Amino acid sequence: MENARYRFLIADDHPLFRGALRQALEGMFEGVVILESGSVDEMSAALAEDEDVDLVLLDLNMPGVRGFSGLLFLRAQFPAVPVMVVSANEDPVAIRRCMEIGASGFIPKSLPIETIRGAIARVIEGGVWTPPDVDIGSRDENSDLTARLASLTPQQVRVLMMLSEGLLNKQIAYELSVSEATVKAHVSAILQKLGVESRTQAVIAASRIEQGQWQALTATA
Repeated sequence: MENARYRFLIADDHPLFRGALRQALEGMFEGVVILESGSVDEMSAALAEDEDVDLVLLDLNMPGVRGFSGLLFLRAQFPAVPVMVVSANEDPVAIRRCMEIGASGFIPKSLPIETIRGAIARVIEGGVWTPPDVDIGSRDENSDLTARLASLTPQQVRVLMMLSEGLLNKQIAYELSVSEATVKAHVSAILQKLGVESRTQAVIAASRIEQGQWQALTATA
């Protein structure tokens, strides 16, 4: 494994922690290529330019994204790229939600460097990893809703987040540079996928998972 050339993307807005992860990766792999991004815009652009990234190390909270919206967008836009969440949030429910959305692992930022390296190695080898001392439990009443959210397309994720911010169809159309008819079509598809009947119900459903932390993504598809 040490002789393989791997490509990583560290998506975190804290330069010091990006540096710590870079050192961890450089100590694991010979000739490793490490890309860095400090926002969801930069992350999306980097992945669009480099299709050979082996693993994204994603912070849940960056400029342009909060809660699970960044992970939802990433899994929808780049489903073939494995993602490990690296977060200061160590809540078992948050860890379970990330895994349900499609993360390959969850690394609390408080872990020692050797444990982080072991977690990354496990995922690079094709496994999954969550903190062994944290009981993330099993499926609960919101697991089905999480799966429905994870089925949204990248543009539908953006539209739902903008709905959650109270934007009207006209405003969403302007932000996404599309027609109002296109926005209406996205809203209809969102309602169908989430199994709800109105925009308000869709926003309430999203807030049950995100705990009111949705924020609009401004990156273009």
